[in-house]
Amino acid sequence: MNSTPERKFGVVVVGVGRAGSVRMRDLQNPHPSSAFLNLIGFVSRRELGSIDGVPQISLEDALSSQEVEVAYICTESSSHEDYIRWVFHLKPSKEGHLSRKVLHEEHVELLMEEFAFLKKEVVGKDLLKGSLLFTAGPLEEERFGFPAFSGISRLTWLVSLFGELSLVSATLEQRKEDQYMKMTVCLETENKRPLSWIEEKGPGLKRNRYLSFHFKSGSLENVPNVGVNKNIFLKDQNIFVQKLLGQFSEKELAAEKKRILHCLGLAEEIRKHCCPEK
Repeated sequence: MNSTPERKFGVVVVGVGRAGSVRMRDLQNPHPSSAFLNLIGFVSRRELGSIDGVPQISLEDALSSQEVEVAYICTESSSHEDYIRWVFHLKPSKEGHLSRKVLHEEHVELLMEEFAFLKKEVVGKDLLKGSLLFTAGPLEEERFGFPAFSGISRLTWLVSLFGELSLVSATLEQRKEDQYMKMTVCLETENKRPLSWIEEKGPGLKRNRYLSFHFKSGSLENVPNVGVNKNIFLKDQNIFVQKLLGQFSEKELAAEKKRILHCLGLAEEIRKHCCPEK
């Protein structure tokens, strides 16, 4: 990135919960990628007026503004599709017609130190079998979507580590009165190696990842303490700005798109297995 950008992209942040607040903080701090972005305002269902001098604006005003060129969608998962459709289909370019858009799918879990460690450990090894269990407190499906989608970052870990996967079976155990849910998914690599992915959520369950990968050359049981995950949203912002500036090759973008669509397709297949239409 050049230290003196020729232009800045106008940004609006949609949703100012934890993620949105961090996004606004990074946009206002002097980082190399922030120099290419100009925070115009934020959109929220709450009446907040302004935050640290940044004004609240309506979604309609953001979409019609000639200044706003970038939207950070930081709301709950279930609303992402609607917001993205509005941004892509209603936002005209400065010339009055729809321009080429950059849709960046954020997966900050791929920027974590734990994943970087796993990537190094797995490369070149022949997998025999593996499992990934994620536990956490209760999560409202109405707000965050079916578990295969709300937990899609774990599925993305597996696909990024072991390549495209196929679904063998999937089951869902739910006790709504106890706020308990357990989704068990059996997957298979292209070499027919078994991988299991489990999402378990309920009262008293701590947010944690438990993994077990067995290779011909040995085993990996969970991830050691590899350091604090610092500035992962900022790392993601750097990647996004590189895309805006055309610094990603077509090959890289195509590979990312293929991975994202593969994971979304798998998640939908899992949902259909767990909740067959009557």
